[in-house]
Amino acid sequence: MTQGPVTRIEEQLYRIYMEFFETAERERRWSLFNDIPWDKVNPSCSDDLALCAETFASVEMYLPDYVASGINVVRPWFGRAWWQANWGYEESKHSLALGEWLTRSGKRTKDQWFDHYNVIAEKQWEAPFKTARQMTLYGVVQEQATFVIYVKHRDFAKREGDECLYTIYDFIARDEVAHTRFYQQVVKVLLAEDREGTLADLAKVFAEFRMPGVDLVPDYDERILQMRGQGGVDRDLFIRKVYLPVLKYLDISRHEMLAAQRRALQERQDARENAAE
Repeated sequence: MTQGPVTRIEEQLYRIYMEFFETAERERRWSLFNDIPWDKVNPSCSDDLALCAETFASVEMYLPDYVASGINVVRPWFGRAWWQANWGYEESKHSLALGEWLTRSGKRTKDQWFDHYNVIAEKQWEAPFKTARQMTLYGVVQEQATFVIYVKHRDFAKREGDECLYTIYDFIARDEVAHTRFYQQVVKVLLAEDREGTLADLAKVFAEFRMPGVDLVPDYDERILQMRGQGGVDRDLFIRKVYLPVLKYLDISRHEMLAAQRRALQERQDARENAAE
């Protein structure tokens, strides 16, 4: 690719980031210390509520791996690299807020929480895709899925009468949907540059998508089974609240996406057959 198109695209992405950053600074920033009603924790809330909060906080604890992988992929591009730094700051508050809720509610002691972190730190998250474009598309899907989950668990906290955790989930959900919108704006630029290649990558991401806590968080499968009764994301909900909204926002028809997915499936089959020869 020539330098001209690269410069033009990167200028577009830089403007998208600056618009995101300005809006975040003006309208969306929240303080862990001043904006959360810590005096309205419900100590008698259920253990299920605590398990869900602990699981979300555990996934967020891999933040150093997420940031390192993300910045390494987009390091040459100013706007996208600074986005990763800003994203890391916002995500860091999510884990801190949930960890504080766990200890202030009495559901975990400080020692239990630090011991849990030490267990988490024994494993390392690795980026599921190799290119900046694939990771951007992964970001669209993952952030949208996370937004859906936090909205459901915000309602769960409300039913249990915990205004503090409700507020935390509300702030986190606002951050997650803002992150989704940023990624979607970037993808629109990528689609305009190379629609066929971007669709192929999106088909790959949908086919291989997994939430980041899989194989990392202790007892993850058991946690998810228990959480689904309180607001998890099954296949039907994923299609309705993640897959279809992502396609709609990006102006990709289901027919176009299915065609790209069929091509991707055929390419994987051809690759396996060639490897077997």
